[in-house]
Amino acid sequence: MNVNEINAYLQRAREIIGDRSQAEIDYDNSVIAHLSAGMDIKRAIRAVNQEYPEEALKPGADQWSDLAARYNYIREHKTILKRLGMSE
Repeated sequence: MNVNEINAYLQRAREIIGDRSQAEIDYDNSVIAHLSAGMDIKRAIRAVNQEYPEEALKPGADQWSDLAARYNYIREHKTILKRLGMSE
């Protein structure tokens, strides 16, 4: 990847993920850690809601697949950043 491709990717990732507070980043990182440990999205969210009650998500039945896709995207994004030697 050249610099322009990396910058375009980073811009697109920011658009998809959106602006997040540090508390939201910490919450997301904890969800990803639970998913990486083998939990499904529902169990991961329940566990993290106990750790971060102020940031707790309460998704409706129709939102679980979107949440799973979002956290899979964030997990893949973190992997790409690590390969590039970058942090969030």
